[in-house]
Amino acid sequence: MLSVAPVLVSAQGVRGPMMGGIMTPPASQRPPGLQFVGIEQHLNAEVPADLEFRDELGNPVKLADYFGHGRPVILNLGYYQCPMLCSELLQGLVGSMKALTFDLGKDFDVVTVSFDPRETTEMAAAKKRDIIKRYGRANADQGWHFLTGKADQINALTKSVGFEYQFDPKTEQYAHAAAIVMLTPDHHISGYFYGVEFPPKDLRLGLVQASQNRIGNIGDQVLLYCYHYDPRTGKYGAIISNILKLAGLATMLILGAFMFVMFRADRRFARLADQRADRELGRVT
Repeated sequence: MLSVAPVLVSAQGVRGPMMGGIMTPPASQRPPGLQFVGIEQHLNAEVPADLEFRDELGNPVKLADYFGHGRPVILNLGYYQCPMLCSELLQGLVGSMKALTFDLGKDFDVVTVSFDPRETTEMAAAKKRDIIKRYGRANADQGWHFLTGKADQINALTKSVGFEYQFDPKTEQYAHAAAIVMLTPDHHISGYFYGVEFPPKDLRLGLVQASQNRIGNIGDQVLLYCYHYDPRTGKYGAIISNILKLAGLATMLILGAFMFVMFRADRRFARLADQRADRELGRVT
């Protein structure tokens, strides 16, 4: 397990940088109010699918309802009455998703879960209307789900993905990390992306990798060969050795194609020369 601190946290409505660097210091060394705030990565761990929540219509649902369709799932943890950071994250996620050719509800799903057990389905419904309107694609409401739940179910979910947050009773607000979690179609953790804005390239590669190659094309497979997910940064970085291998292979293919074309051209020129010589010989005789 890797403990990582996202770049941004929300604490009593304040947005600002975490401690220097990516790694989270021990809880005893963190600023007051942030002792239990951060991300402890549980890569490849299974998220319990039997956890029970209510959707934005008030219907009882289980996490399992959003899996088993062959699509990856983006898990977003926040709360609907968050004064700043959660809305910024959702808007950033919408912007990145709009830049993708993948369609929500067809190629992947998003599940937003409030970790505040006091929040209601009405709050979830209002947030969904706003976000779906921003996304603006047809049938998106079938692929983005906004859930509320009881404390024990919420705690089980946040613990399974290593999402740590802290409630301030004086302000009645939460200090929490800014991150989304990529889940495979069989509800295992594939990766974490941090912050409130997500580069479309990273988001696309994250979805392709989480889908276990069920979505995407050959170009995505080439990019995944050249770029590797770095859990310490939550981004995809270039693998120089693999890029050099591909460059060498491409060079060999280009040279091979060039030599083949030249060989074919030489044979064609030789054949034409022979035909011309035969015609000249025919005139002489």
